[in-house]
Amino acid sequence: MFSSTWNFLKRHKRKFIFAGAFVGGVYFLGKYAQKKIREIQEREASEYIAQARRQFHFESNQRTCNMTVLSMLPTLREAILHHLNSESLTTLLKSKPANKLDIWEDLKIISFTRSVVAVYSTCMLVVLLRVQLNIIGGYLYLDNSVSKSGMMPLAPPDVQQQYLSSIQHLLGDGLSEMITAVKKAVQNTLGGVSLKQSLSLQELEQHLNQIRAQVEEGDGGSTHRPLSWYMMPDEENTLAAQACGLTENDITTIKLLNETRDMLESPDFGTVLNTCLNRGFNRFLDNMAEFFRPPPGAQGDSTPITTPDSLSHVSLPVAKIIPIVNGQIHSICSEIPSHFVQDLLMIDQVKEFAANVYETFSTSHELQK
Repeated sequence: MFSSTWNFLKRHKRKFIFAGAFVGGVYFLGKYAQKKIREIQEREASEYIAQARRQFHFESNQRTCNMTVLSMLPTLREAILHHLNSESLTTLLKSKPANKLDIWEDLKIISFTRSVVAVYSTCMLVVLLRVQLNIIGGYLYLDNSVSKSGMMPLAPPDVQQQYLSSIQHLLGDGLSEMITAVKKAVQNTLGGVSLKQSLSLQELEQHLNQIRAQVEEGDGGSTHRPLSWYMMPDEENTLAAQACGLTENDITTIKLLNETRDMLESPDFGTVLNTCLNRGFNRFLDNMAEFFRPPPGAQGDSTPITTPDSLSHVSLPVAKIIPIVNGQIHSICSEIPSHFVQDLLMIDQVKEFAANVYETFSTSHELQK
């Protein structure tokens, strides 16, 4: 019996060796597969946690953006009111001066100028802060991610403060230049419109479009500036101001400013800003429409329904439109969340652009730059 068994094993020796090798291979292959699966699962879990952490940081950064916009609106409003002080003119009119007509003409130009400037500057503030805070937010995320590796921070506190202080250009020299450009456009468009002339809401919209075209596209003059200039100074001026004794932080700040300037000059940013401006001026016209409603009973109904067609038949003298336009700045530049500001903050294109900026500057390849 044993000899027959032995003979059987000898005859099938190669098969048994092959079977043993196969079983052993399957066993070790299974172990190897289990190890790789664990590694993949651990890597996916790590990537998921990192992505969740970055998403949380991004969302927190967007809330900071919104709060920063609201906190800066009073400063912006006061700066506009300082440059375009219509209240002094209304006080003069109460004294019934001899040059009353001239004062009304000045009030017309100043009132329209400050409301148009308020729309432009508020839209610019929203998108500029979105860019700046998401660039710095991306770098801060990287700093937090590599803080244990001993690397120097990409955005130390001094750099953050110096970089974010560049917003003062929009509130200072940029605002002054914008006021000059808008005032010229308003004068060209409305200077010849009589105070007694009546305008419908549609005609008012046409005048605003003419003003926008001159501000954004120029009137053929050589002094036309792109809208991005009002948000950031020329690169040459920035570098010249810091040409002597540059510290490492200064160099880092200049790098951030240059990256921001590249963003502001990109086609995507231009599209987002234009979307904001369209929404802003539409909201301004919506606010104005409240004063162009037909009087009760004018349509033969005790409860008239206001439609765009009905508004087209309502006109107001320019003299009555002026005080309405003059007061719009308090709604546009309101630190209390208003429909105007909320509309701008909730625009999908603004959110998507902010996400792209953050994604660009929160990825590790930026460390190699």
